[in-house]
Amino acid sequence: MGEIFSPGKLMLTSEYFAMDGALVLAVPTQLGQEFSFEEIPDGRSLIIWEALHQGKFWLRAIIDYQNWQVLETNIPSSAEFIFNTLKNVQTLSSIKFKDNFTYRITTNLQFPADYGLGSSSTLMNNLAEWAQIDPFLLNTISLGGSGYDIAVAKEKSAVLYQSVPEIKYEKVNFDPVFKNELIFIHLNQKQDSREGISFYRSKNKSQKLVDEFSDLTRNILLCNELENFSSLMLTHEQKISDFLEIPTVRMRFFEDCPVFVKSLGAWGGDFVMSSKFDGFRDYFWDKGFTTIFDYSDIVC
Repeated sequence: MGEIFSPGKLMLTSEYFAMDGALVLAVPTQLGQEFSFEEIPDGRSLIIWEALHQGKFWLRAIIDYQNWQVLETNIPSSAEFIFNTLKNVQTLSSIKFKDNFTYRITTNLQFPADYGLGSSSTLMNNLAEWAQIDPFLLNTISLGGSGYDIAVAKEKSAVLYQSVPEIKYEKVNFDPVFKNELIFIHLNQKQDSREGISFYRSKNKSQKLVDEFSDLTRNILLCNELENFSSLMLTHEQKISDFLEIPTVRMRFFEDCPVFVKSLGAWGGDFVMSSKFDGFRDYFWDKGFTTIFDYSDIVC
């Protein structure tokens, strides 16, 4: 049996503007998704798919890949997504699902699905590595999105990523001297990324604004002082708030917070980033946000 692993991700800059070519800084997380596989030459042409969430059984699907039928499943809607994605794998791959083997595939998502760390992107990258296909292409035809999360999963590293006019990225060493002062707080809800993207796309934007986010990303990457980093994050957050015409997460939940609070990824859910201050744990706990990670506890 073979095994593959892809890390999750946290998107530190550019959020929605990534889709229009703004430069993104994203980092990998310690938790990700495991993918194990076994190929049995038994002439049955089946895919036996089992998905675990944090080691606990979640989904089972048996798929006939000669006739492309779901023969058995406990969650039809989730099985349909797996079914369609595997059909795309067959189309793109020159080596998988071209015979009459039985493929036993088991996945294990190591983090809660509502964390927004990349349950889909880690799956896309694992499948692509297994099938020896382009993960960005598989992601495009199966899910959509800018693809920055695929770059993080593929490289297992922090990346600077740009999707327009074409996908290009580079591994970077994001290791700020003040990283031990940074924290990540979960907002206890999963944001619908597609809904946020649709809202973003409905608004007119300029290349000048896209370029401003790229400049912010470059400055944030090079930052070596927490005070300057905090200021850049506040500027970044306010620019997106002004564009979307919705309040920042700090205004919504943490108006009296003495330090910066920045949304990560789709606004309104998943994680936010902040920095430590006296009594910070009690502060966030009192507001109902009890899932708090130090930088070194979540980022690779």
